[in-house]
Amino acid sequence: MFSKSKIHEPGPKAEGDKPKTPETTAAPARPTTDYTPGATPRAKPAPSVLSSDLTITGNIKTTGDIQIEGVVEGDIRAHLLTVGESATIKGEITADDVVVNGRVVGRVRGLKVRLTSTARVEGDIIHKTIAIESGAHFEGSVQRQDDPLQNGQGTPKLAPPMAEPAPAPAQEKK
Repeated sequence: MFSKSKIHEPGPKAEGDKPKTPETTAAPARPTTDYTPGATPRAKPAPSVLSSDLTITGNIKTTGDIQIEGVVEGDIRAHLLTVGESATIKGEITADDVVVNGRVVGRVRGLKVRLTSTARVEGDIIHKTIAIESGAHFEGSVQRQDDPLQNGQGTPKLAPPMAEPAPAPAQEKK
């Protein structure tokens, strides 16, 4: 697309040699660009945002930050979780930092839990530190633990009891 002027080139060259010069220059640049990202420190990624028109049925797990504005029916595990004013979460929340501006129906586990004045929480809160602003609605119990996240991972959810084989022979007698 662009061509060099013959004035800046040392010595006479044929027309066929001009396209080879940019290719030769471009080839060494690729290994240096492959090396550069490894040398620079990575910046913290931006939080993931789930918009208000999004409904998720299922669990969410991330090591990063997440901001929820929509509806989630499932458990959430994150580093920093922000529940937006228009958000509704039905499930257990486990995060290092939890900021609730919207509605949560379920258990909240976090090192730092903050309920803002627009928060609506129906469930237990297990925390290391907690802040509840004036105007927040909260129904449940509050329990302080030194490591609330560890207990959430170590406590297995029990399966429902299995039915005994006794009713099967009773059906045969009918």
